[in-house]
Amino acid sequence: MIMREAITKIISLIGDEYVVCANGFISRDAFNAKDRPRNFYMLGSMGQASSIGLGFAMARPGKKVVVLDGDGNLLMNFGVLSMISNISPKNYIHVVLDNECYDSTGGQPTISPRVDLARAAEGCGIKNVIKKDLGQDFAEAFKDCLKKEGPSFILVKVGRDPSEKVPRVGIAPPEIAKRFKNA
Repeated sequence: MIMREAITKIISLIGDEYVVCANGFISRDAFNAKDRPRNFYMLGSMGQASSIGLGFAMARPGKKVVVLDGDGNLLMNFGVLSMISNISPKNYIHVVLDNECYDSTGGQPTISPRVDLARAAEGCGIKNVIKKDLGQDFAEAFKDCLKKEGPSFILVKVGRDPSEKVPRVGIAPPEIAKRFKNA
């Protein structure tokens, strides 16, 4: 399964949860799969979706917050795993889509093949950690995390689509922030 297919599947399982999307193709794919006011698209700031999602989960403890992150984004802000564990928000679900590259900038490889991101999350003390290898279905695990107390971390290995030509998010950052806040 390529990343776009995984994101489309996740978005199809979302109800009234808030979704914070990492920059690059993750935001583009989520926007094109199903744009909605409860989606926050990070444009340009790599590695920050997990921290924004954490802050939002703390501010709205009664609502589930799903963060769609990439391996490169997580590696850019690796310390967030210990912060998530320390704060331990029960409403936080961190989905890391690992295609082993910085896809939206040309496919340069990340170091995720040599760093077990799921074991790192587990080592930091994240309550629920799930790893799905390329081709393994993750839908049931994701639905289960929507029902239980977190924090949860789901690592999904995905393939890369080097021919991907997904349109950019068609909303300006101030409008993204405004409608997310209003939602």
